[in-house]
Parts: sequence; structure tokens; C-alpha cells
Amino acid sequence: MNLLRSLFARDTGGTILLALLGLAAVLVPICNLALDPGTPLHVSTYTMALLGKYLCYALLAIAVDLVWGYLGILTLGHGAFFALGGYAMGMYLMRQIGARGVYGNPVLPDFMVFLNWQHLPWFWHGFNWFWFAALMVLLVPGLLALVFGWFTFRSRVSGVYLSIMTQALTYALMLAFFRNEMGFGGNNGLTDFKEILGFPLQADTTRAGLFVASALALAGGYLGCRHITGSRLGRVCRAIRDQEDRVRFLGYRVEDAKLWVFTFSAMLAGIAGALYVPQVGIINPTEFSPLASIEIVVWVAVGGRSTLYGAVIGALMVNYAKSFLTAAMPDAWLFCLGALFVLVTLFLPDGVAGLLRRRKRATTGTAPVLPAAPGETRP
Repeated sequence: MNLLRSLFARDTGGTILLALLGLAAVLVPICNLALDPGTPLHVSTYTMALLGKYLCYALLAIAVDLVWGYLGILTLGHGAFFALGGYAMGMYLMRQIGARGVYGNPVLPDFMVFLNWQHLPWFWHGFNWFWFAALMVLLVPGLLALVFGWFTFRSRVSGVYLSIMTQALTYALMLAFFRNEMGFGGNNGLTDFKEILGFPLQADTTRAGLFVASALALAGGYLGCRHITGSRLGRVCRAIRDQEDRVRFLGYRVEDAKLWVFTFSAMLAGIAGALYVPQVGIINPTEFSPLASIEIVVWVAVGGRSTLYGAVIGALMVNYAKSFLTAAMPDAWLFCLGALFVLVTLFLPDGVAGLLRRRKRATTGTAPVLPAAPGETRP
């Protein structure tokens, strides 16, 4: 309890974030389920699902900030881990359709019947159980990150070369998942989901439950990352980010620190993808697109790297702007995104979180210092 109290005292931004998440997890479902649609405070089911999607993106942004902001690895492939977690959940949801599909086959999903598949592929077995799908949500992205990281980090690949390799990884997976013979729905992906854990996905109560689950997952992911950054491992990670050769000279196993943090981050991204799929109702290979992974980096840069809560701010701000601008001026949205990244790089190198810190220092009159990680003790 004293440790938690100390962490909260040193992380005002994170404390505010957790308080707002708790408030949203209570108020948004109430405003959706208990208030009549005609009342001013009513939250529509569409809006609640959209907010739930934003929370999943925020969890993904935290995962990227953990490896980029605290470990110095600019990953351009975290969209792959997000998509793999989403596909694991999508496979479970497809198995729950049963004979209610278009072709009425109780075992094979509709796309397999359409492609004249005769048997369910071996890697689809087990996904009719939720616990198995939940395990795969963690295991598949985690194992991929573990294998990828083991080879790259022990080969001492770093900098722009590592960024290119992570982007090549997600691009290769995108090309593979586009193929019909892979057994994942090809170009159309997985969709037409009916229920989750026996609850109809279109019901308002189910949507509210998914929103609460997303808020809790974001809070848990934030606390987990904050615990890592405030621990000895977190201090080693920041040292690796700033002076990797010196840390290696001091006798630390740099590869091990990189590997475990990178794997943990990939598992967080998988959880975000698993919560994202039932709320949007589809998962397809475009989630592996390198552009999607680059966009995640933009979220973190806009919010402020090395803060965690700044990544949440950036994810929410950019995705809200995307939802608005794609409707207001769809042809110019990508130009707006690029301009936003350039302007933030030039005028807000520390992101929105850095701007808030500077404003706080100006208000209190304190001297500017480098921000300490949550839980870090300074002399």
C-alpha cells in the first residue's frame, strides 16, 4: 500500500488518468443503459463502442511507449502484435457462430465453406473455448516477439535497422494473411460475429461490458508498465536507451532486458487487439499494414513519449481528430496527420505531456528538471 501511495504521489498525470478511467467505466455505461435516448446526458451505443475502440488504441500506444520511450527502440511493427491478438479473438468469435452462418455449417466458418474447405484446419481447434483463445491472445504475440527479439537483440541490431526489420515483419505478415490458403479469411478477414461468452454482441449490455473491460485493461496495462519503469529493470532500460555501450560495459545483460520488455509490450498489444475486435466487429489483414504501425508512433509522439499517460492522450486526441476529419474532409486526412506529426516534432518535441509539465513548472516556479519515472528515487 505504501508503494502504491508513493507511486501515485510521484505520478500526478497517471493518477488523473486512472481516476478518469474509473469515472468513465462507471458513468458511460450508466448514461447508455439507464438514461433515455432523448435526454442530454444519454450516451449512444455507437459512441460507447467508439470510445471503447479509442481505449484499445490507448493501450496499444502505452505498449509502444514502453519500448520506444523507455528502451529507445523505435518499433514500426507493433501493429502486427495488435492484429495477432485480434485474430485470436476473431477465431473464437467465428467458432461461436456455429450453424447460424450464411451456409449453415456447424463447424466450418462461412469463408471456408465458400472456398470449398473440407476440414477445419488444425490451428483452429481449441478456439471454441474462450480460455484457449485468451491464452492465444497472449501466447502468439508474445512468442513472436520473443523469437524475433532473441535473434535481433543478440545480433545487436539497433537504430534504424531494427525499425526497418520490425516494419518488414508486419508487412510480411500482412502479405501472408491476405492469402486465402492461410485459413484466416483472406482479404475479407473475419467478421459477422454473433456473441461472446454467450452474450449477443449487438446488445447494449454487452457493449457496455466490453467498454468496461477496455477501461480496466487500459488501467491494468498502465499500472503494469509504470511498475516496470519504476523498478530496477526500468532504470536499466533508460540507461540502455541513453548509453547502451556503457551499460553493457558495466556487466548488464542488455539483450535480456530488451527481450523481456519487448515481449511484455507485444503481449499488451495483443490484449488491445483482442478487445478491439468484438467492438468493431471485424478483423482483416489491413491491421498489419505498416502505415497502421507508423500511425501508432505518431500517437505516442503527439502525446509525449517516456510518460505513458502522454501516449494515452495522444491516442485519444489523434483518433478523435481522425474520426472527425475523415467525415469532414476525407481526402485531406492523411495530409493532416503528416502535418500534425511535423508540427509536433518542431514545436512540441516532448508532446502534449511535455507542454503540460512546462506549464506546471511555470505556475509553481520550480526549476526545470528531467522528469523522473514513477517510483524512481532521486537524491
